[in-house]
Amino acid sequence: MIPVVLSGGAGTRLWPVSREAFPKPFMRLGNGPSLLQRTLSRAAPLADGHACIVTNEAYAFKTRDEIAAVKGLASVRTTQLLEPTGRNTAPAVAVAALWARSIDPEGVMLVLPADHLIPDEAAFQTAARAAEAIARQGEIVLFGIHPTGPETGFGYLELGEALGNGGYRVARFTEKPDAEKAAEFVASGRFAWNSGMFCFSVTTILEAFREHAPDVLEAAEKVWAAAADGAVNDPPHGAPGASASEIRLDAEAFAAMPDISIDYAIMERADHVVAVRAGFGWSDIGSWRAIAEQLPSDERGNTAIGEVMTVGTRNTHIQTEDRLVAAVGVDNLLIVDTPDALLVADKSACQDVREIVGRLKAASHEAALIHRTVARPWGTYTVLHEGPRFKIKRIEVKPGQQLSMQMHHHRSEHWVVVSGTALVTCGEKRSLLSANESTYIPIGTRHRLENPGKVDLVMIEVQCGEYLGEDDIVRFDDRYGRA
Repeated sequence: MIPVVLSGGAGTRLWPVSREAFPKPFMRLGNGPSLLQRTLSRAAPLADGHACIVTNEAYAFKTRDEIAAVKGLASVRTTQLLEPTGRNTAPAVAVAALWARSIDPEGVMLVLPADHLIPDEAAFQTAARAAEAIARQGEIVLFGIHPTGPETGFGYLELGEALGNGGYRVARFTEKPDAEKAAEFVASGRFAWNSGMFCFSVTTILEAFREHAPDVLEAAEKVWAAAADGAVNDPPHGAPGASASEIRLDAEAFAAMPDISIDYAIMERADHVVAVRAGFGWSDIGSWRAIAEQLPSDERGNTAIGEVMTVGTRNTHIQTEDRLVAAVGVDNLLIVDTPDALLVADKSACQDVREIVGRLKAASHEAALIHRTVARPWGTYTVLHEGPRFKIKRIEVKPGQQLSMQMHHHRSEHWVVVSGTALVTCGEKRSLLSANESTYIPIGTRHRLENPGKVDLVMIEVQCGEYLGEDDIVRFDDRYGRA
């Protein structure tokens, strides 16, 4: 099959860990792989040489690093289809189908969201093979999850006629019912949760778009024509994950695509939709409560990630990154601590976390967008401390990578190398710095930082000036194509 992974979504209910610049697919449960890496790992054994990730162009470099860390993808040619903006799942699937047709016109696509958790990979692969057999008969196949309770946050599928190979004709779709209706569905035994995972042949899905959503297909064909006309690129020189190619979709053509989900555009309109009962555990990790349910609990029902201490505390999930969190005498809470933001919520209100993100965005607060540690194509930077007229950062540059040639109007910078080797361009001067050596970048001076070595470069940067915003950067040359 041809796995197509849809990797987007801000995951606003999982703030403060999930943010706009570090969305849900990149999240990890404890020290394990990210959700995206888990999805790629379980799909890799099903791939016949090719796979595709549809994601936003802002996540291209981070996704490249994720791909490089998945050993099972070594024999799979992975392509990133890079969207300039988010336009929902129907446009993403339509463009991916046109890409898949260029790979194998008779191929079968396995479409998977990047942010689901499926612990039993073998059972998933068995279900996927069953779905493939049905898809090759011209059916559109969904994966139906056996409901474990009257969940109101999921869509439901009513299962009709049994067709063999574990498949059932889908009688109807119901979007996120109320609690009473959800309980009725579960009690009947005829319903399954709609997982958002699909399987269909390239020919079948393109014919379905042509019949039920011709405007989406017409717009997708324009996007693909523009992409095939010269937007295919290999990653920047020296970038990890060099086996993955990237196709940047034309911004103007993509912006003209209808904003509609694949469920509304195709699934609820087509008459040859089949559901396979999924014989595996599944979670869409849609809230902090859902994350807590994936973790082992103590005798009082508490779950924890990081250094946590509890006294007289029950049914509480606590997650912390770099400091001790203690909870005394509390019940049914979610406590999530990051270096720059702390969430405290009642478990019953876990769906309302998104309202905090909405308010942060309305206030243009950077906590809705970025963490203290920010990923860049060349590595990361972490804001350690800041105050009036100064900011202190920890900068880490990956081997062989470089920052842009740039200049600042409002700040000077002092650099101290902690480990590794730095190649510094300052004006007309180029110099190599090792651990415990430093340099100074005056205001208005063109400069660049590079790591010519084979180990990470770590340095401390002290900024001084009247304005220290990240937008005080004038780029003259950049390997990664940033303006």
